Amino acid sequence: MLRVENLSKRFGGFVALDGVSMHLFEGERLGLIGPNGSGKTTMINCISGALPCDGGAVIFKGREVTRLPAYRRVRLGITRSFQIPRPFRSMSVLENLLIPLQYARPERDGAGDAEAEAVAILELVGFAGRAHESSADLTQVDLRKLELARALAAAPALLVADEAMAGLSTAEVDDILAILFRLNERGVAVIMIEHIMRAVMRFSERVVVLDAGRKIAEGAPDRVINDPAVERAYLGE
Repeated sequence: MLRVENLSKRFGGFVALDGVSMHLFEGERLGLIGPNGSGKTTMINCISGALPCDGGAVIFKGREVTRLPAYRRVRLGITRSFQIPRPFRSMSVLENLLIPLQYARPERDGAGDAEAEAVAILELVGFAGRAHESSADLTQVDLRKLELARALAAAPALLVADEAMAGLSTAEVDDILAILFRLNERGVAVIMIEHIMRAVMRFSERVVVLDAGRKIAEGAPDRVINDPAVERAYLGE
């Protein structure tokens, strides 16, 4: 589904990504981990189109999208959630979903009932009956759920979940994990960027590890977590 080939990105003299390659299969659950500053966010920004890359290629479903703007990648099926949710706080939960339903989906023909689709998405993330609540009044975990719901409203084939569980309690982490599993069961491939190792190990079928802008490990979660290079990246010599 997704191939990233020799991706490079610099910020002045700082090399954020140094020829990183990775892939994702249809419907796969992939964990992308690494210490702070390892290049994870830069990688997903380049995949989603939020940042241009300086070298390499991003190929999605056989089509090179390296130079496409973010909105065109969304319409092809690449969506992401953000670590810090920023809903339209003057709008209700339902209204926040109607915007991507109407503008982000590819080739909407107007025949569907957007409000009914929004309600169905809200039920999927555990927001049944809360469509008309103000988004300004939501708790932190509910904001994360709304952020995932807004990404889903664009009908993704690939969802990049950027630290959707940061700062949440154990029970709240389990709630977000349950949502991500439900989405994956519906055929959505997921790249999870997360520092909570329990969540990454439970969710991921495969894990890619970055450190200082380079890929240092890739494979099954149990094998990767015990890789000496990964231990050095997190713990030092």
